[in-house]
This record gives sequence, C-alpha cells and structure tokens, in this order.
Amino acid sequence: MTMTSTWSKAPDFANSPARVEAVRAQTAVDLQTYLEDGLQEVECRACHTCVLVRKNSFNHTSIQWQADPAEVCPEFAGVGGRTGSRQTCPRLIASINHAVLEGIVEVRDTES
Repeated sequence: MTMTSTWSKAPDFANSPARVEAVRAQTAVDLQTYLEDGLQEVECRACHTCVLVRKNSFNHTSIQWQADPAEVCPEFAGVGGRTGSRQTCPRLIASINHAVLEGIVEVRDTES
C-alpha cells in the first residue's frame, strides 16, 4: 500500500496568482524590514572593522558583517577562522555599546 501525502510545509497557492503575488510582495517587505531597515554602521574602535548594527532593544543586537570576520577581525583570526567558536568580538561589542551611549546607534525599544 502506497500512501501519498498532500501536506506541504508551505502552500504554493498555485491556483491563486493574486495570493502568490501578495506573498511575494510581503516577502520583499520582510526582507527589507529584517535585513536592512534600521541598520547603522559602527566601526570597531580597536581594529576599525565596520559592521552594520541594529539595536532592537538593550538586550538584542543584530550585527551584519560586511566581510568575513576571520579576515577582518583579529579576534576571529586568532581562533583560526573558526567563527562558530566565538559569538562575536568583545571589542566590537564594546564599540557598539559606546556608539549606543554616544547616541550614534538608536535603540528601538527602550522598554525591554
């Protein structure tokens, strides 16, 4: 006996072109919101590596590296490029915190 499943993780809306377009448009908005909006450039005060940062709250920091951390950050280079062994560079975090204190980086939600 062969069982055929019709369940899929995400529906494809193949018979609803308007819904396909709505999902595509919302995906574009989500990409903009989560990957680009609110990012501010911060330069590490130790090694001068530049990253893009968004502070959603005092406890949540998003960092986008503009280059391979193992190539541009001495902290990551010191662990042989094994970026998984470090979450981030403590000097970079100090630079981000300094930028927040100086008002260079905005914290979006100051209540949490």
